Amino acid sequence: MEDLQTSEAWRIFRIQAELIDGIETLNYVGPAVSLFGSSRTGPGDPYYKAAVEVAQGLADNGFSVITGGGPGIMEAGNRGAKEGKGQSIGLNIHLPREQHPNDFQDLSLHFRYFFVRKLMFVKYAMAYVIFPGGFGTMDELFESLTLMQTNKIRRFPVVLFGRDYWSGLVAWMRDKMLGDGNIDEKDFDLFAIVDDPLDVVRIIESFRERMQLDVVELSRRMTDQTP
Repeated sequence: MEDLQTSEAWRIFRIQAELIDGIETLNYVGPAVSLFGSSRTGPGDPYYKAAVEVAQGLADNGFSVITGGGPGIMEAGNRGAKEGKGQSIGLNIHLPREQHPNDFQDLSLHFRYFFVRKLMFVKYAMAYVIFPGGFGTMDELFESLTLMQTNKIRRFPVVLFGRDYWSGLVAWMRDKMLGDGNIDEKDFDLFAIVDDPLDVVRIIESFRERMQLDVVELSRRMTDQTP
């Protein structure tokens, strides 16, 4: 029992080390977008090609691209960021079946704990782009919606790519979640669904412009209130 307690205590230091490493490494990244999707999506898949195009468009507009660092859609996001001459960031995770980092990362971090890694995704991104995926992708989607719905984080764009993939889920949410009173109609404003990579870039760029205008307006108000 004592050995177990000692092991649990030391785990706190490992968690702390991951937090410090992530914060110190990512704190000066600048405007970034987190991109999610299945690790099983191959280069010949239309969604892979669309993810490359989305990431390249974001990079061309001055955004860094953050992914989970693995294969599939993650690889596509890192590849597109490099092709767009933007910063390509991978937040890799240690798994029982080892995830191999893709070859398109300029900056690569490695995490043992999912929750620390997830914190980095949401802390250093000003938008999420979510491609078709499995349980991990759904986890990232619904966690971001929950945090915004409960006002634990600021609202930012959550863009679902692929209407054909997401429309069934959204229909179920309307029929069951909304129908049973478990969410509100306004909660559907927390995300958008698109099929065109250009629309992804437009949504996120428009959000950045609004943020910049808000900063200018806040600065003006503070100046006007100065004695």
